[in-house]
Amino acid sequence: MTLTPTRTLLMAALAAGALTAAGCSSMDGMGSMDAGADANAAVMVGGAAMYPNRTIVENAVNSRDHTTLVAAVTAAGLVPTLSGSGPFTVFAPTNAAFAKLPAGAVDSLVQPANKATLTKILTYHVVSGRVSASDLIGRIRTGGGRAALTTVEGGVLTASLRGDSVILTDEKGGVATVTQADVFQSNGVIHVTDTVSMPD
Repeated sequence: MTLTPTRTLLMAALAAGALTAAGCSSMDGMGSMDAGADANAAVMVGGAAMYPNRTIVENAVNSRDHTTLVAAVTAAGLVPTLSGSGPFTVFAPTNAAFAKLPAGAVDSLVQPANKATLTKILTYHVVSGRVSASDLIGRIRTGGGRAALTTVEGGVLTASLRGDSVILTDEKGGVATVTQADVFQSNGVIHVTDTVSMPD
């Protein structure tokens, strides 16, 4: 996704905080993860390695697939929170996921007047605690095929399996697929998704 001037400025502001990262190995999807995922292994996301000894924000700022998400997190003032001790589980939509929103939606959301709405959407993608792929799949199986995840926003994301993939159904009936799982951070874990989930 091409950054608009608004997003470019937000990215520059965050990058000025001297956030960096690097690393190795990759994974394709949550369904293909084995139960013994290594929380100490670095993972490639968006062309950059995510170091497990760095925070969610320190790593995410380097992923070229998550520039829109990082800009949105910055605009919502959530950088200090997601840089904190957590732990947090973040379902992280890619730039392509944000591009599915109606034209102009992202540029509108990052405006100061819409900070509350943006914060609501972003915190709907965050769950307290470190929920790994194996943890989540275990919850789904224990729950008879579904697991309700209470988000920091207060709403619920419903996780289920579709073949080998974990999918998330939001409160509006939208469905996101986890395309990359278990990107471990010092303060939690990221699972990459292909769609922005929307709270009620």
